[in-house]
Amino acid sequence: QFNVGQHALCWIHAERLVHKLETFTDQQRAAQQIVRSLIWWYYADLKAYRLDPTPRRRSELRAHFDRIFLRTTGFATLDRLLQRLHANKAELLMVLDHPEIPLHTNGSENDIRCQVTKRQVSGGTKTDTGRDCRDAFLGLGKTYKKLCVSFWDYLGARLGVPNAP
Repeated sequence: QFNVGQHALCWIHAERLVHKLETFTDQQRAAQQIVRSLIWWYYADLKAYRLDPTPRRRSELRAHFDRIFLRTTGFATLDRLLQRLHANKAELLMVLDHPEIPLHTNGSENDIRCQVTKRQVSGGTKTDTGRDCRDAFLGLGKTYKKLCVSFWDYLGARLGVPNAP
């Protein structure tokens, strides 16, 4: 259902893979921190590019991506992860061709997190209709919270409750 438009991989999730690597030596920790810093600097450059995209800057950013993700750090696990991320270059750099595409998906993932949490805590519903209703109401609640509208006021107005705002 979400296979519409252009999609890119999330930079926050890409960096999180580097952040979560288990390090055991000072050299590994240093390599991890250097790569994380390079990724965050690159992310800042991508954000700036989105505001003022130019063909020259696009080619510079593509080359810079290769310098970050084709490097060898001496930390085998990190090196394999960098290769894996480099293999996703097209999806990570989608923003260079389509600056309107967001660099991360945290907002949309946060929007559906309440449904997942409720399902994990309650163990689900007895019927598919119950699940659909629960998910719809959780989604409405989240939407009205974002709009600073009381969900109960909305329901009262929709259901014709007397004296509802």
